[in-house]
Amino acid sequence: MTQDSTRIDTSAAHPARRYNYWLGGKDNFAADRASADAIEREYPDIRTAAVQNRRFLQRAVRFLTAEAGIRQFLDIGTGLPTADNTHEVAQQIALDSRIVYVDNDPLVLAHARALLTSSAEGRTEYIEADLHDPRVILDEPRLRKTLDLQQPVALMLVAVLHFVADYQQARSIVAELLAQLAPGSYLVASHATGDFLDEATRQKLSAYDFVLRDRDQFTGFLDGLELIDPGITPITSWRPGSGEVLPTPQQASVYGAVARVPGSATARHLR
Repeated sequence: MTQDSTRIDTSAAHPARRYNYWLGGKDNFAADRASADAIEREYPDIRTAAVQNRRFLQRAVRFLTAEAGIRQFLDIGTGLPTADNTHEVAQQIALDSRIVYVDNDPLVLAHARALLTSSAEGRTEYIEADLHDPRVILDEPRLRKTLDLQQPVALMLVAVLHFVADYQQARSIVAELLAQLAPGSYLVASHATGDFLDEATRQKLSAYDFVLRDRDQFTGFLDGLELIDPGITPITSWRPGSGEVLPTPQQASVYGAVARVPGSATARHLR
């Protein structure tokens, strides 16, 4: 048994393992499955929403790498490894892409170290830390060794901010992280919303460990940033593939957006 595995609490549901279960993964425990099934009873489309959130992340990474020239990614709330993770999508386009993954579940980090291998030209690092303490993340030597914060970085906060219950705290966390990033950096964010759900469903989901926020609240995370077209949309509507059959917003009740930190910056490829 590894040191990581001795610290894994299998008696309490964890969002990363619950999400893994909805995506059809095997890295979850009875408590995770029970919690996930309870949520699915209240919102039967949750598996569709989980898949669509993953696809949004992948489309955003492709845009950032292929069109925006980004070569550095800070992915917080990584979740358990599945197909086409951030570094895999980025390094398919640019082999020299560098990625730092952050999660607070020891199981995530144990799997990541074993399964997520970087290209020879790029680099991938993994940090066990919590979004609630951004200073710990920013001060981590492995982050500073992997990413050059004087150059543009894509900050990935995908389906994680809704686990910060206090809205002002969540906004402060985003602001503190962005303040350390160079002009020309990007924020990729998605967030569960009740805007496309009926009142009864919203009330039932309020009993769980995430917060549904409306469009105005989601917009608050993007204050001072330059929105990339098509702006703030349901995740299924953010640059879908040509001819792709899309679920309705009710089936994936999540907002998504990509936004740029203003100012001029010339990205350079890191060695």
